[in-house]
Amino acid sequence: MAAMGEDLGLRETSAGDPPRDADRRSLEHWLVLCVPLAGLVLMAVLALAVEPDPRGFGTHEKLGLPACKSMEWFGIPCPGCGVTTSVALASRGRLLDSIRNQPFGIVTVLGILVSSVWTVRGHLRGRDLYRDLQVVRWRPWTIGLGSALAATWIYKVALVFGAFS
Repeated sequence: MAAMGEDLGLRETSAGDPPRDADRRSLEHWLVLCVPLAGLVLMAVLALAVEPDPRGFGTHEKLGLPACKSMEWFGIPCPGCGVTTSVALASRGRLLDSIRNQPFGIVTVLGILVSSVWTVRGHLRGRDLYRDLQVVRWRPWTIGLGSALAATWIYKVALVFGAFS
């Protein structure tokens, strides 16, 4: 019969023993754990304290960030225009409004939620999250997310220029 904790990938040490090198997690592990959790905190701030901008972009300005230079200079939204507003809408439970505004915001919200669950689960199982990320095949993820961002940017440009009015 497996010892308690083996099925979770945990190593047993006695209470008085200092942690062995193999039991210590890297600094990078802690960064991988904290980034998605910081995303959850940001979503909570957006839900509780920041009203989504009715223009469909610019909500980030309420957080003290500068206005989008692409919109200021050229009148064309950048690929990320509206993502903060969309995340704020989704954080308030307004999922359809979020998708209509900037679909990549929902992709961002889902990424934050899934990565938060993955990191907490891996951490509790004793995994080194940084090492786990080193074996991920990044090319398909990069192509998929890049394609989604490009498609949603085209949608946002069309939305700003009134193509769906």
